[in-house]
Amino acid sequence: MSSPESVASVASVDSVVRVRVPAKVNVQLAVGGRRADGFHGLASVFFAVGLYDEVTAVPSDRLRITVEGADAAHVPTDDSNLAAKAARLLGARHGIEPNVHLHIVKGIPVAGGMAGGSADAAAALVACDALWGTGSSRAELVELAAELGSDVPFSLLGGVALGEGRGELLTPVPVAGTFHWVFAVADGGLSTPAVYGECDRLRELGGGSADSDVPAPAADPVLLAALRSGDVTALGAALSNDLQDAALSLRPGLADTLRAGTDAGAIGALVSGSGPTCAFLAKDAAAARTLAEALESSGSCQAARLAEGPVLGATAVN
Repeated sequence: MSSPESVASVASVDSVVRVRVPAKVNVQLAVGGRRADGFHGLASVFFAVGLYDEVTAVPSDRLRITVEGADAAHVPTDDSNLAAKAARLLGARHGIEPNVHLHIVKGIPVAGGMAGGSADAAAALVACDALWGTGSSRAELVELAAELGSDVPFSLLGGVALGEGRGELLTPVPVAGTFHWVFAVADGGLSTPAVYGECDRLRELGGGSADSDVPAPAADPVLLAALRSGDVTALGAALSNDLQDAALSLRPGLADTLRAGTDAGAIGALVSGSGPTCAFLAKDAAAARTLAEALESSGSCQAARLAEGPVLGATAVN
């Protein structure tokens, strides 16, 4: 884990900085009612897994974003890209013109509910901090990350953490051992705002309200105990996602994916975040390989990806 003084692990200014940043899965996502600011209150247990994006930062005459990898064509390369926003935000904080070329290699599913865009923003903060020699503290980078999006602070931290507020207020969660995951990548993405909107619609359709009559979100003590003890069976039984019904409403075919993974022996299964990636917890590495093969042969997903966790957050790897 990076030192408290600086998230970047490059001690001096360099001409090229490469940062690796992991995906996340929400092993619990409890969604409260809409707040006055339009966000939903959350209790989200983030879990960093070994599917990675890499962001390389080099000096440039202007801010440039380029992307390669799976579904790269669906990643914006203009100022709407979160990595570009991160570079501008860090530069503004330190009075630096953000003249940097950020090259993103995608390994995290795009619009897949695994925080790929947020991961790139966190990586850009770490990379530009090292490239420009700003020496930003962890606290400063986390503060900037929270301005960029609810999931960005966790992408800096990694490991496992409870996110409260709108997800940006993080408390590390102790974990024993390594867990083995399989991620079923869907064909095409889902819009996070659309999934939250569908969650609100389904709650109202059920006679409730999207703003009230929703229990305050809270972390599940059974799930936290399973993580603390390293009990894979207990963790699988405790996985939960309040957005899952909304994701299934928008993409009914995901039910077939979840069923295929469960039938193939997954210890636990759920839609990851806002979807459409589905996450499956396996008993061990061998079971994960068998599960991935079964998912790919089922025809219910585009691909199945193996990953272990928890892993570190955004880290310079030069």
